[in-house]
Amino acid sequence: MRNLRSNFIFFLILFFAAAILGRLFFIQVLQNDFYKALAQGLFSSPNESQIKRGEIFLKDEEPLAINKDFALVFASPPEILDAEKTAETLSEILHLDKDLILEKLKVDFLYSPIKNKLTQEEIDSLKNLKLAGIYIDKEKARYYPQESLASQVTGFLGAQGLGQYGLEEYYDRVLNEGTDLTITIDYDIQFMAEKLLARAKENLSIEEGQIIVMDPNSGKIITLANFPDFNPNQYQEYAASGSLEIFKNGATQKLFEPGSVFKPITFAAALEEGKITPQTTYTDEGEVEILGRTIYNYGGRVYGLQTMTNVLEKSINTGAVFVESQLPHHIFLDYIEKFGIFEPTGIDLSEVCYANEEFKKGYEINFATASFGQGIQMTPIQLARAYCVIANGGKLVTPYLVENNFVDAKLQQAVISSKTASQLTAMLVSVVENGFGKAARIPGYYVAGKTGTAQVAEGGKYSTEKTIQTFVGFFPAFNPQFLILVKLNNPGAKTAEYSAVPIFHDLAEYIINHYQIPPDYE
Repeated sequence: MRNLRSNFIFFLILFFAAAILGRLFFIQVLQNDFYKALAQGLFSSPNESQIKRGEIFLKDEEPLAINKDFALVFASPPEILDAEKTAETLSEILHLDKDLILEKLKVDFLYSPIKNKLTQEEIDSLKNLKLAGIYIDKEKARYYPQESLASQVTGFLGAQGLGQYGLEEYYDRVLNEGTDLTITIDYDIQFMAEKLLARAKENLSIEEGQIIVMDPNSGKIITLANFPDFNPNQYQEYAASGSLEIFKNGATQKLFEPGSVFKPITFAAALEEGKITPQTTYTDEGEVEILGRTIYNYGGRVYGLQTMTNVLEKSINTGAVFVESQLPHHIFLDYIEKFGIFEPTGIDLSEVCYANEEFKKGYEINFATASFGQGIQMTPIQLARAYCVIANGGKLVTPYLVENNFVDAKLQQAVISSKTASQLTAMLVSVVENGFGKAARIPGYYVAGKTGTAQVAEGGKYSTEKTIQTFVGFFPAFNPQFLILVKLNNPGAKTAEYSAVPIFHDLAEYIINHYQIPPDYE
C-alpha cells in the first residue's frame, strides 16, 4: 500500500514536470517569434488593439484630430553587432544626436524605441541598409490634418496618452471610450478669422489676438480663433522651447480689462431699472472727480450736452460714470453678475474665471472705472456671452462646441427684458452708423456694435503705451444670427476704431456672403 502511494505521487510529479517542460518548449521554441515580437512591440495586447480613441471633426466633417498609422524604428540591443557604427549611421539618416541613439542601443532590453513618425525617405534608407538589430514597425498615433487651424480648440494627445489642452483634454474620457466628436466650428469662417489675425500681425504688429463668432440665440460657437497658434503634430518642439503659454486658449483662459466695450452692460442695467432712456441728456465737462481722483475722456475731449445714445456713439467715459451713478452700487453689481461676468460660462473647454474681489469691495472709484470697463477683468468668451444677452432679447446662453450630448444643457436665464435689449440694440446700431464703429458698416445690413480701447495694467499702474483693442458686434442687428468679438493685444493703432473694427467688417462681410444672408434694406 505504501509503495502504491509512493508510485502515485512520483507519477504526479513526473506528469506536472512534463507539462511544465512542454509549456516551456511551446513558448520558447514553437512560439518564440511571437513572444519576441510582443516584447519588441510589434504586437499590442488585446486591450490596446480593441481601444480606439475617438476622432474629432468640424461641422462639415473636415477631420481635426484622427488616428493614423505611422512608421517607427526600434532596436533590439542584443542583436546589435557594432553599437558605435550603428548609432553613427542612424544619426545621419534620422537627424538625431549620435550619443542619444547610442544610449538607446546599449540598454538591456529587447525593445528600445528610437524614433517615431518616420518620413518615407527615412523608411527607404533604413530598409536599404538592413542594419542588424534595427527594425521598422507601425504604430497608431494621433494626427492633426489641419495642422495649426483651431489648434488651441483642439489641443493634443500627450506622450502618456492623455489629452492635453482643448477638446482633447476636456473630452478625454469620452474620446478614450471611442466616441467621435463633431464640433460646431465652421472650417471656412475659422480659416478666414485666423487669416485676418495673421494679417493683423503683419499690418498692426499685434502681440496676441482672438476672434469669437457665435450664434447669440443658442450659444453655438462657429469660430474660436487665436493668434499666435501652433501645430499640434509638433507640440513637443513648442514644449521643449518652454512656450507652454501658446497652448492656452486666449478666448477662455486669459483675462483682460475690456475698456469701453463694457459700457453697454452698464447702460443695460440703467435702462432696465428705468434710470435712463436713450434720450436722457447729460452735460459732459470732460472730466469727473471721484473722492479726489479725476476721470477723463479719451484724449481729454469735452462733448457738452449729449443724449445717452450720443454717449455710446462717442464712447464718453464721464457719461458712463454718470449712468452708473444713477444706480445703487449693489444693483450695478447685481447686473454684472446676471450678465455672467463673475462665473464660468460653462463652455466645453478649460476656462478661467476671475472673482474681481477688489472691485467688489465697494470703493466709489472702483464702480466709476468699472462703468467704462477698467478695473474689472473677464475672458473674451465671458464678454461675448454678455453681448449675446443684448442680441437675443435678454437671455443668458451657454456657449458650446459639441452639441449637448455629453454636458448638461443649462436653461437660458432672463437678464434683461426684450424692451431693454431692443432699446440698447438701436443705440448700438447708432454707434456703427454715427459713432466710432463706422468702419463696421455693411451696405444693406444693420450692424450693432461697440468699440473698446483699454489700458493695460502693469506693475500696479496702467501703461501709457500698451492697449487692448476690442470690438463686439452682431448682425443683422434686429434679427441677429451672428455675433463677432475681435480682441487685439497692443496693436499699432491708436484705438479699436482703426484696428478691431475693420477686421470685424471684413469677417462679417465674408459671413454674409458665405451664408447668403438677405439684406435688411436696399
